[in-house]
Amino acid sequence: MKLISLFLVSVFLAGNFFSTSPKWVFPYKEAGLSKREAAAHLLNRFTFGPRPGEVDKVVKMGLEVWFLKQLESREQDTALDRRLSALDVMQLSTKEVELLFPNNTAVIQKAASEGVQLRDSIRDGGQRLALINAYRKEKGYRQESELTRQLISQKVWRALYGENQLQELMTDFWFNHFNVALNKPRCAIYIPAYEARTIRPNALGKFETLLVATAQSPAMLFYLDNASSSGPYRAQLNRRTAGMTKGEMAAMPRQNRTGLNENYAREVMELHTLGVDAGYTQKDVTDVARILTGWTVAPLTEFSYGYSIQKSLDRMGANADRIGFVKKDDFFFAMHRHDNSQKQVLGKTFEAGGGYEEGVALFHLLATHPATAHFICRKIATRFVSDEPPVELVAQMAKTFTSSKGDIREVLKTMVSSSLFWKKETLRGKTKSPFELVVSSLRALQAEVEQPFLLNAWFTRMGQPIYSYQAPTGFPDKGSFWINTGALLNRMNFGLALSFQRMNGVHFNLPALNNYHEPESAEAALLTYSHLMMPERPLMATVDRLKPMLNEDDLGAKVARATEKKQGEVGTQMLLPIHEGKMAKNKQEEMLAQVVGLIIGSPEFQRK
Repeated sequence: MKLISLFLVSVFLAGNFFSTSPKWVFPYKEAGLSKREAAAHLLNRFTFGPRPGEVDKVVKMGLEVWFLKQLESREQDTALDRRLSALDVMQLSTKEVELLFPNNTAVIQKAASEGVQLRDSIRDGGQRLALINAYRKEKGYRQESELTRQLISQKVWRALYGENQLQELMTDFWFNHFNVALNKPRCAIYIPAYEARTIRPNALGKFETLLVATAQSPAMLFYLDNASSSGPYRAQLNRRTAGMTKGEMAAMPRQNRTGLNENYAREVMELHTLGVDAGYTQKDVTDVARILTGWTVAPLTEFSYGYSIQKSLDRMGANADRIGFVKKDDFFFAMHRHDNSQKQVLGKTFEAGGGYEEGVALFHLLATHPATAHFICRKIATRFVSDEPPVELVAQMAKTFTSSKGDIREVLKTMVSSSLFWKKETLRGKTKSPFELVVSSLRALQAEVEQPFLLNAWFTRMGQPIYSYQAPTGFPDKGSFWINTGALLNRMNFGLALSFQRMNGVHFNLPALNNYHEPESAEAALLTYSHLMMPERPLMATVDRLKPMLNEDDLGAKVARATEKKQGEVGTQMLLPIHEGKMAKNKQEEMLAQVVGLIIGSPEFQRK
């Protein structure tokens, strides 16, 4: 077991815009790359992994044309849409999701309104939960676990089968940048719309539009607690209340006295826009929080946070708009909870009485600040170029970010048209996250995945619980975060479990990948399948390093035991027993399975 651990560590360490006729040419030749090598580099960085034959497709189409098509995100996704149609929850509006997935507190309140007591009359927790679930089933309410299952399933299918790969990558990037977590109270029911209607449509658009959209999403408002943030009641400072009758004033909702919350204000500056070293002060953070008081969640249903305010809005009628309340889809600006006094942020004064428009002006200030251009562009370059992107490249991208008013497509074009993107030092210099490793493996094998949610156990086991990273930073995008001895063992374990087809609902045909040509030996198979799964790479060194493991008896069992031992050392627990499944039918299939498992678990396949 120690030999396997040392082997893995040593090997890893050793090793016009919508036009179909672009007016620029990628400078890959300057870096000494062939067209096929450059095509493979594009596929490694701007898809979730190349599928067999895709290098040929990109070369034939033209690298620049392929990239522009990905920027347009207009490829037909008929096969993907057919799969996604089976996920009924993903087709619902936020209001419909909220009605279908009330939490236990909402269920208890609903039951009480019908004369059914589920809270205090039953002391036994297990019995009470059973009654809550029985009432939930009777009313047709569904468990939140079903929402989570469908949410993760659609993410896997989109990455695996979607033709608009760059859009999905950027959706993944921005979700991580504007991170929210499923297990924060009230967040889960809003995450499907957050990803599908807030992030994905804006993933390749203007940064400012995306920033404001995330700020107005209930998922973000709850995750960073701005939904409950409020300032002192100062209606006398709000010019919109001038001329209101006593009756109109009486119809206004009472002030919520939960007080000011600075969580979102701090993170929107530090993590979403300016970065930590942009020179702002604690007073700036406080005044940003004051500007954003009243930015909360729209009352949509009887299960909604703040639904009681709907009665006040109904009483006010058209006056609600006149005096400053704003309702946009799932977002609500509660004027009565807004601090209407003067503020100052980054030297800009926000005069008293600005209301909702103060927030809009604030986000424009943050989105167009030079520090934001640099911070966002460095983060994009870290994701797509290298863990330590060239300073010169980041400066080029930031210049484009500013001149294009935050156009993400233009920033990506600047990045990929720079010679710094194509330097040989950047090739295969990024480490795949667990999600990228799993999906790239499945794409390389042309696998059919019927139960994508089951793969979540592997993501979690390898350190990337999807939609569940607690910190607002999102997952770090550097190889050092993902790679250590235990992680490498888990990755090898995954590769062998997959190649021996021990995963429920995952099917592929290894001989078909090689047009049913039977390799003469295990070493020949290793070379052949390495080239099939890692096209246009220099692989002889990798093949030589993997050869000694070809004849290892019961390799899968040994790696599994080593993984268990390593996990025991760090106090964690095995999360996924390898399912008994379709074992190899003969020696030839067993040999191919072991070869492919070694390739997937190899450090070279971990790189992109």
